[in-house]
Amino acid sequence: MKNIQIIDCTLRDGGYYTSWDFDSQVVDAYLAAMEKLPVSYLEIGYRNNPEKAYLGEFGYTPIPVLEDIRQKTTRKLAVMLNEKSVRPDDLDTLVKPLKGLVDMFRMAVDPANFDRAADLAAKVRSMGFEVGFNMMYMSKWSAYPGLMDKLSRLNDVADGFFMVDSFGGMTPEEVSAICRDVLSKVTCPVGFHGHNNLQMALANSLAAVEAGVQRVDATVLGMGRGAGNLNLELLLTYMSRHAGLNVDFNELGAVVSAFSPLMEQYRWGTSLPYMISGTYSFPQKEVMDWVANRVYSFNTIVRALKNRIDRKEDNAKYPVLNPGRKYSRAIVVGGGQTVPRHISAIRKYIEENPGTALVLATARHASLFLDAESDIFYCLDGSEASRLTANVGAKHYSGTCILPPYPRVMGTEVPEYAQDSTFELKEINIVDEYRSSITAIALQLASELAGPEIYLVGYDGYPGNILSEKEAVLTNENNSIFNEYGRKSGRKLVSLTPSIYKSLDVRSIYQLI
Repeated sequence: MKNIQIIDCTLRDGGYYTSWDFDSQVVDAYLAAMEKLPVSYLEIGYRNNPEKAYLGEFGYTPIPVLEDIRQKTTRKLAVMLNEKSVRPDDLDTLVKPLKGLVDMFRMAVDPANFDRAADLAAKVRSMGFEVGFNMMYMSKWSAYPGLMDKLSRLNDVADGFFMVDSFGGMTPEEVSAICRDVLSKVTCPVGFHGHNNLQMALANSLAAVEAGVQRVDATVLGMGRGAGNLNLELLLTYMSRHAGLNVDFNELGAVVSAFSPLMEQYRWGTSLPYMISGTYSFPQKEVMDWVANRVYSFNTIVRALKNRIDRKEDNAKYPVLNPGRKYSRAIVVGGGQTVPRHISAIRKYIEENPGTALVLATARHASLFLDAESDIFYCLDGSEASRLTANVGAKHYSGTCILPPYPRVMGTEVPEYAQDSTFELKEINIVDEYRSSITAIALQLASELAGPEIYLVGYDGYPGNILSEKEAVLTNENNSIFNEYGRKSGRKLVSLTPSIYKSLDVRSIYQLI
């Protein structure tokens, strides 16, 4: 075990949380520590063709960045290529200029593209680089007939074959069995990259080493996509005791300290959704997006995953809404603090204007409208069913619940007391983007209930120049919905309470009462 080569992937795999941007002081602390720790390779980022989405410096790892890092470390450097988006014609741009700066290119490979990837690996190797062949989806390899028989081809085109437990759901017994099979097919060094959905990254890595694997991937504090990876500090601490590895714990502590603020900020690590997705080999990117979403509770995510386990499009279906009457107007209620602040005026307006439909995009302020003189519609998506129960409950519930169109990606949750008064929308056509947004659902409903006369309250926006990530996402989402609604309808939406959304016309509810 003492001769195992460790490849640290913190800047590459951890970039899924930071969009591959890291503070220069964190990077310098990382490089300084790695120089004194028993780590053989540093995988510092990706080489990517230009993408529409933002990727930071370690998403592209440009030459100036590599030149700076090369001066600060004597460790071997690796970067990764996403085989699915790289073709031989790209190598002159992505690979060739890095000669003398990078020692190894590792390629993330879908088993379905094995043959194409092997050809690409041969071309990268012919340019004078070591090549690591990272084959993903280890828990699903048995679904690819003849895959294991192809592995011997890598002996001539790769300097390392890395087994990737992409879903983090394997057990040590499963890892051992596959390792023995792989080692009987290849002569190049074999490595293991474990994810930690079931908190077995260490156990699985040790099982791989026991079976004969020579290389193991790890990251500082386990920082990595989804539930994260094998913790470097855990691996080194274990090996210091059980393999006699010489570990400078002061340096190890220093690099852990450097990354601790990032862990507090992004809070990666396993959770029930990641455990389920790992066990059933569901894509990590999608679950990671769900976990990061401000709307979805863990219960919502777990329900969506349970539907996948059961191979269901959705767990419930309701009648499609067919409004029996047309309202004179609709008021869409958001979750902003201007609702309780101006509730007396809002209720007075409703009282003086019979035929007003009240559409609650969120049940956050639902208790303020329990005895309002209007028909109330509750939009249910994400965790809104739980919020409805908390703020209204069976005792006070009176109204209609509205769901987005079937099937719903995250599944369906409707309180028991609202089962007979729940309907779903046939479609959402007022916008093309953000159709799953609760605001889009509410505006679609308002359009079907009342036509052109729609008002908003409680869409305050977020003041200040510096917004949290969630605030910025919600602001962008709502602005896009308001603007697209305006383009499609030819009418700008009107807010009757203060709002900083530039895409809304703001009037005062007090001029209407």
